[in-house]
Amino acid sequence: MTVTIPATGTMLPLMEEFYTIQGEGFNTGKAAYFIRLGGCDVGCPWCDVKESWDADRHPLTSADTIVANAAKHPAKAVVITGGEPLIYNLDYLTAELKRNGIKTFIETSGAYPISGFWDWICLSPKKFKAPTPSVLAVADELKVIVFNQSDFKWAEEHAALVSPNCKLYLQPEWSKAAIVTPMIVDYVMQNPKWEVSLQTHKYLNIP
Repeated sequence: MTVTIPATGTMLPLMEEFYTIQGEGFNTGKAAYFIRLGGCDVGCPWCDVKESWDADRHPLTSADTIVANAAKHPAKAVVITGGEPLIYNLDYLTAELKRNGIKTFIETSGAYPISGFWDWICLSPKKFKAPTPSVLAVADELKVIVFNQSDFKWAEEHAALVSPNCKLYLQPEWSKAAIVTPMIVDYVMQNPKWEVSLQTHKYLNIP
């Protein structure tokens, strides 16, 4: 059975929520409350949270409840991720978070148009479903996952589509890290507009 999700975004399929340390990209090392929404049709073969793909597997949860849970923690920062969070209208959730003094960050493939009110937008585009112009235009951070040599050219193609102020990161795909990390290091040294991003939470053994 397919659950109907309100277009208002007042109820959302919540896979998990937890307080941790941001592990990747520009905000690495900062405490944040993570909200992982269920539902994704991008279909990355190396996704490490494939259980997030089917929204019906995750309970519809009141956005007000999610906000109240986030507000209990010392760090007033929330990362909304997935799945693909922009499948849903995030205007209500993010407005309520900001009304409670909580900064809002998103991690998205950009495959759906932007919604919500954001302090930081991390765009991690995937080859399986192209990012929309609305997300490319407002991304604060472009984080490209490197799986093989061809991904560098693909990264440059997307770097040309974001704003000049957008931070640029190359991150090794975890299962190929031993092979691609030296490639990334060499590439960044030759192309210093890029920076290296690592999944530090996996090294720290935290969520």
